[in-house]
Amino acid sequence: MVKVRFAPSPTGYLHVGGARTCLFNWLYARNTGCKFILRIEDTDLERSKKEYLDEILESIKWLGMEWDEIYYQSKRFEIYHQYAEKLIKEGKAYRKEGAVFFKYNFETIEIDDLIRGKIVFKELPKQEEVIIKSNNSPAYNFCCVIDDALMRVNRVIRGEDHISNTPKQILMYKGLGFEVPQFAHLPLILSPQGGRLSKRFGATSIREYRQMGYLSEAIINYLMLLGWSPGEDKEILSLSEAKNIFNIKDVNKTGGVFSVDKLNWINGAYIRTKNIQELAKISKSYLGEDYLPSWVNEDYFHKVIALFKERIVRMTDLADSMKFCFYDDFEYKEETKTILDNDLSDKINILIENLNNVNNFMKVDIEAEFRKTAKDIDVKVRVLVHPTRVALTGSKNGPGLFETMEILGKEKVLNRLRRLVKYWGGENE
Repeated sequence: MVKVRFAPSPTGYLHVGGARTCLFNWLYARNTGCKFILRIEDTDLERSKKEYLDEILESIKWLGMEWDEIYYQSKRFEIYHQYAEKLIKEGKAYRKEGAVFFKYNFETIEIDDLIRGKIVFKELPKQEEVIIKSNNSPAYNFCCVIDDALMRVNRVIRGEDHISNTPKQILMYKGLGFEVPQFAHLPLILSPQGGRLSKRFGATSIREYRQMGYLSEAIINYLMLLGWSPGEDKEILSLSEAKNIFNIKDVNKTGGVFSVDKLNWINGAYIRTKNIQELAKISKSYLGEDYLPSWVNEDYFHKVIALFKERIVRMTDLADSMKFCFYDDFEYKEETKTILDNDLSDKINILIENLNNVNNFMKVDIEAEFRKTAKDIDVKVRVLVHPTRVALTGSKNGPGLFETMEILGKEKVLNRLRRLVKYWGGENE
């Protein structure tokens, strides 16, 4: 049976590049029916931490992927030492100053990479390699080769930054008498400037993206598109759809450029596919326990969520955007100064009086009275819209004004309009 693996190191959180490598291995496994192994490369006992391991496992699950087998290299030290001794006995390795060195029996190496085609290695940077360090811990290339062989990983799908390790590992496979797997080296994820990702341009942990308000479906969807395309200009697709059409040979040779704008667009698209109940549940995990006043019931909260559903890009956008729906003591934002500089107290007072006479305070009737008032006082509708929006939300932008007025209710709308009039009158509310 064919097996693939993802081998994270718990010396840090799961970042975008690692998550995409995990994804492409998972897609390959689910498309071909092979097994997907998770191997925790925790041989660096000093730098490996449980908090990183927990986050890596949680993030992989949160992204919608599961593994068939899991191994920990820290529990396999005896195996690595046994193979080191075997190489020493065969004259292929030697011990010096507490460490064990592998002697390369170099030859020109050629591989048929599943993504890049033929790659030829004509030389190595050195003639020997540490395989057991002086502190008795195994070196990366050595335990990687042993584990892939013993776990029967015969397709190694990893980032192109590992290409330089490939000839060393192939010589170790041969020196140990193991069968060499097939390799597929994924292109790097690039910054907008074309270089490697930095924290400024996307090299953020999956955990941080989650905290920033991105949905798991959006992140996994975006990662798919960084180096692979489902074809037909399709950009929104689920894991279940992708696994049915994924082919490792369709992965691009050139790196995909990370775009926050594209990720935001995809995240917004997924937010709009959620029903209100689901979106409300997700949003509460970002708002915190003390965000909502005690008077807010589920029905009102759902109406507020529906008001913003089409506008938000990230779930964290909600906290600031919809605060006016729950609290009256907001300040008018600096951006509204040009609107507030124009005192329309007389006109707003007429609007207050007319809106007070609306018995059925619903969007249709509110809008009808609003437009009628504007016509009666001989002003364009927008002349009343701008100050009214500022009065109700504290901002010059927001969701549909008449939908907002309906949800806030007559009492809040009239009180906030009166507050604006007092502001113009020099009274501080």
